[in-house]
Amino acid sequence: MIEAEQFVEAARRRGFTWYAGVPCSFLTPFINYVLQNPTLRYVSAANEGDAVALIAGVALGARNGERGITMMQNSGLGNAVSPLTSLTWTFRLPQLLIVTWRGEPGVADEPQHALMGPITPSLLETMEIPWEPFPRDAQAIEAALSRAVAHMDATGRPYALVMRKGSVAPYPLEERVPARTAARVPQSRWHGTPHDALPSRREALERVIAHTPIDSTVVLASTGFCGRELYALDDRPNQLYMVGSMGCVMPLALGLALARPDLHVVALDGDGAALMRMGAFATLGTYGGANLTHLLLDNGSHDSTGGQATVSAHVSFAGVAAACGYTAAIEGDDLSLVDMLLAPPLDGTRSGPRFARVTIKRGTPDGLPRPTISPADVKARLMRHIGAA
Repeated sequence: MIEAEQFVEAARRRGFTWYAGVPCSFLTPFINYVLQNPTLRYVSAANEGDAVALIAGVALGARNGERGITMMQNSGLGNAVSPLTSLTWTFRLPQLLIVTWRGEPGVADEPQHALMGPITPSLLETMEIPWEPFPRDAQAIEAALSRAVAHMDATGRPYALVMRKGSVAPYPLEERVPARTAARVPQSRWHGTPHDALPSRREALERVIAHTPIDSTVVLASTGFCGRELYALDDRPNQLYMVGSMGCVMPLALGLALARPDLHVVALDGDGAALMRMGAFATLGTYGGANLTHLLLDNGSHDSTGGQATVSAHVSFAGVAAACGYTAAIEGDDLSLVDMLLAPPLDGTRSGPRFARVTIKRGTPDGLPRPTISPADVKARLMRHIGAA
């Protein structure tokens, strides 16, 4: 058994200062130590996949050797499979995973861990994530971290430490709750515009491009036609086109915005993706800063998979964003909402993230190209552009 301080401080010397995750009783002393150290950053994510995407955002913008750790119970690997296989692996965004081993063979545990326990090692291996046991002896910490960092630096991909029960000595928690942000009143601007008269995705993206200067803004586009159409309009070095990882553009943008307060980060979302990970609204509303803007283009359908309808017509996304603590939240069928959202505030101040949901018409231009630049190259280009390590 080791002390939490022994591992965390050894990790800090290698640049690990960012943490995100979902608690597990095995992780309690570890999380408690990080939470109470003002020189470390911990984000409590709604689910494990969001935590992975958030630390991927930190990796995207990190400077000065900063690194991130995602912590989760092994049951949460199910929630994290999508971003681990189609975000961190595809874009080569490294992070250290600390995964607890509930249901370890030969160790009595709750019935819900009876299957995940035995398959945890093979699940990590199937995702091509090398792993080793979390160190239970202080003398083993340095070597384990060295192996993890060497892999991350060589491949740009995650490395996992699997934590057995009783690996870390207890550490008391001084109760701290993230500062509560008062809910705002959502605004709306609905004109009852007929579907055929709604703005197109292209028209909305043209306005986004006009309001996002290359030198000071990063635009992250959700998976599907949103990223492809943005690429077709203007392939700029300050843009990233997500593939897979549906719903993860929100936590990815949050991680980048937290790591890089000098940049204005714009997350371009879709209705299907936002519905998939609505818990991320709460995380953004709690932790997001003034440099984060969230624009949801809602065509009421899964456009890139055949146009199947979503349930977005029954949801007030602005109401959700306002209740979750966004500084401002508005929705409607008026394209000028994009201009309002992305315009700088007149008084130069803003206390948190802003949100707009704009309804657009269904449909995509014929012959819409796919990016010819690979995801890893898009990431590398963006990192060079923003001066990330």
